[in-house]
Amino acid sequence: MDFAVESIDPGSSARAARLVLPHGEIETPVFMPVGTQGTVKAMTREDLQAIGAKIILGNAYHLYLRPGVDVIAAAGGLHKFMAWEGCLLTDSGGFQVFSLSGLNKVTPEGVTFQSHLDGSRHTLTPESAIDIQTQIGADIIMCFDECTSFPVARKTAESSMDMTLDWARRCKTQWEHGDTERSSLFGIVQGSVYEDLRIRSVEGTVDIGFPGYAIGGVSVGEGKEDMLRAVEWCAPRLPADKPRYLMGVGPPEDLLEAIERGVDMFDCVMPTRNARNGTLFTSVGKVNIKNSRFKGDFGPLDPACECPVCRTYTRSYLSHLFRAQEILSLRLNTLHNLYFMVNLAADCRTAIRDNRFAEFKRCFLDSYNNGDANS
Repeated sequence: MDFAVESIDPGSSARAARLVLPHGEIETPVFMPVGTQGTVKAMTREDLQAIGAKIILGNAYHLYLRPGVDVIAAAGGLHKFMAWEGCLLTDSGGFQVFSLSGLNKVTPEGVTFQSHLDGSRHTLTPESAIDIQTQIGADIIMCFDECTSFPVARKTAESSMDMTLDWARRCKTQWEHGDTERSSLFGIVQGSVYEDLRIRSVEGTVDIGFPGYAIGGVSVGEGKEDMLRAVEWCAPRLPADKPRYLMGVGPPEDLLEAIERGVDMFDCVMPTRNARNGTLFTSVGKVNIKNSRFKGDFGPLDPACECPVCRTYTRSYLSHLFRAQEILSLRLNTLHNLYFMVNLAADCRTAIRDNRFAEFKRCFLDSYNNGDANS
C-alpha cells in the first residue's frame, strides 16, 4: 500500500488523498459499494466500471460459508472468481458473527457460531479470519473484532474493546507470517459511545501499528450525534499518513459530515438496499419511486444527474417497473443510487482540492434536505 494526502481543506479536516493498492489506484474520499457474497446485488462488473467504482467489498463470513474458501482459492482468488479487475476489501466477518448473537459463543480465543445457512457449527479465531481473507485475496483485509450492540453497558464495552485489541495483536502476527505485499491489514477501533474507551482503543490500535485504520462499532442503532462524536474522538488521533475508514456509514449527509472530520473511506449496504425498496437519492432529496404521482411524470429521475438511468429513462417508467415488480427495476435503481454515492465522494474530492469544501457541503445539504424531490 502507498497512501499520500494531497490536499487538506483549510476550514476543516477534510482531505483528498491517493491510495495505491495491488489492483489499482484509488482517490479518496471514496465510497465503496458492498458486494457481500462476491457480487454487488443486481450489478455486473461493467456496471460498476461505468459508474466509476474502483474498489468494492466482499465479506469473509459469507464467502467462507458459501461458496467456500477452497472454491475461491481454486479459482485463483476472489478477483478472478468474480471477474473483477479493480480493488477489493474484505470485512473479517466479525460484524456478521456477532449479529447472530443467539447462535454464537464468544471466548477470548475466538467465536464458535452456527451457520445461518444450514445450522452447521464453525469456529473463527483472529488467526483463521486472517487466513480466510488471505486465501480470498483482497487488497485490504480487516482485523477480527467484536462489534458491540447498542445500547451497551460501559463495563461490557470495555471488556469487548480490550478483547478486540488482543485480537488485533494476534491478527497482525498472523498477517506478518504471510505475504504482506499482497494485502494490507487495517486495525479496527471500538469503544461504543464512551469517549475514554474510544481514545484507549485508538491509542492501543495505533501502538500495534497497521497500514490503515477503521472506526467500527457505529451504525448499530446509535443516533447520528453519537456516531459523529465517535468520529470526532477517533479520527484526529489516528495517524495522519494512514487511510481512515468509517465502517458501515452511507447516508449522503453522514458521508459529508465524516469527510469534514477527516475520514477517507466509506461503505454501506443502504444505497443498494434502498434502491431495491424503491427509495432513490437525488440532488433534491430522496424519491419514493413507487409513489403513484410518478405515473405520468415523464421527466428524468434527477435532472442534475449524469448516470445512464437519468440520461435514458423517465420517472414514469421507473415507477412502472417497480410497481410491476420487474427485475429491471432492481438493476436500474441500484445503478442510480451507487452512481450517486460514488460521484458524491468524487465531488467532495474536487471541492477539497479547490479549497471550497465548506461551500460545497452547504450547497449540497441545502438542496438535499430542503428540495422537493417528490414534486
